[in-house]
Amino acid sequence: MRTEPGVVPISIDVGHVLRRSAESLYSHLVTRPTGRAVRLAIEQQVAGSSRTALSLIDLSDVTVMDFSCADEIVAKLLMRFLEEDRPVDALFIFRGVRQSLHEPIQTVLERQELLAVAQGSDGCCSLMGTRTEEEEYAWTVLEGRGRIGAAEVFEVFPGSHHREALHELVLRRVAFASPGDDMYHALSALVGKESA
Repeated sequence: MRTEPGVVPISIDVGHVLRRSAESLYSHLVTRPTGRAVRLAIEQQVAGSSRTALSLIDLSDVTVMDFSCADEIVAKLLMRFLEEDRPVDALFIFRGVRQSLHEPIQTVLERQELLAVAQGSDGCCSLMGTRTEEEEYAWTVLEGRGRIGAAEVFEVFPGSHHREALHELVLRRVAFASPGDDMYHALSALVGKESA
């Protein structure tokens, strides 16, 4: 797995966490207490990182997720690591978001006005949740390029509204600006296609 200096990859298999946390043999996330138990287990694992954690949350083994679990595992997890007093810096990619999981996740993200990166089985990433047209455009360009240096930003985004959107994507934690090297990174570039 290729990562940038200062970013630590953490792979978390939600199906495995579910079986361990909820002592369930099923890959169904259908009660808020189950979702909370899984989220707390994920938070504990992520909080152990001493550097920025790139957390790969694998939902591939989850067959059913209701809205309360989507709220606990996706929305509340993202909100916790957007807070000023977050335990560590963390970025998230949600893998294996099959069609049956898409609606509950999209709904809770929209309700909380959150944004998340989802990665399909083909390794391609997309955005879920609420975003402006400018954010969508800036994210798509960054995703296509992988990285954009600070010196290139004015060339790539001649309009100030797109540069502001790029900065907003970093604040919303769906893009990464590495301290010290003036580089914007797509989260998929931090993971590398070979790990998909």
